[in-house]
Amino acid sequence: MSDLREGNLGPYPLEGRVAVISGGSSGIGAASARRLAERGARIAIGYNSGRDRAEALARSLPGEGHLPLYLPMTDSAAIRAAAAEVEAKLGRADVLVNSAGTTKAVPHNDLDAMDDETFDRILITNVRGPFSTIRAFVPLLKRSGDAVVVNISSLAAMNGLGSSIAYCASKAGMDTMAMSLARVLGPEIRIVGISPAGVDTDFVPGRSRDAVLKQATLSPLKTVCQPDDVALAVVAAVTHLRLTTGSTLLVDGGRKL
Repeated sequence: MSDLREGNLGPYPLEGRVAVISGGSSGIGAASARRLAERGARIAIGYNSGRDRAEALARSLPGEGHLPLYLPMTDSAAIRAAAAEVEAKLGRADVLVNSAGTTKAVPHNDLDAMDDETFDRILITNVRGPFSTIRAFVPLLKRSGDAVVVNISSLAAMNGLGSSIAYCASKAGMDTMAMSLARVLGPEIRIVGISPAGVDTDFVPGRSRDAVLKQATLSPLKTVCQPDDVALAVVAAVTHLRLTTGSTLLVDGGRKL
């Protein structure tokens, strides 16, 4: 029994720790950056094409030492370079939030409209990208000894309803991958998924705000999910769910019911 660890007392402290957020320049990623920085973390704000947004966000966050970070999900070499940059400039990584993702609205009953290029792009960005990011940051996260990875998934992984069949499949793949990773990365790293339903952002190209509002009316809580609602769940997963790993938590207003 000597390999057992004593339970931690109290919430996970963020003061002096570093959080890396892919897709951190907008939407759920940016909201998570703000909430984690409020609690004392230094933030590496991962971006692909949103460098200006990432730099502006870094300047606006409370605290010091926040780093705009080129972190594209489709380029594993660039992801490894980003991990090296975080180590060189920030010295550590304790929290990783996989918020980057992509989709395209394609009717589920129009199989021919889902071309191979779009399908591959969604799977690479939403599944391989987070895996490559976790793989690149594992040495830093393990060095922390008490690290957390939070994957932004989706209710679409559970109910198969979403912007496209490929998107649903990608989020289900992310959730299953998280279970596998949780087994092999513990005890130093735990993996938690957060699954919202429709969030009031422009993530889905062509989706109107009326469509988001309609989704909210179908849920028992009848509340429009904002990026900050998801960010608060991210913070809770990091700071308070100390014995949760390999699980995905719904932030859906009861939409699955």
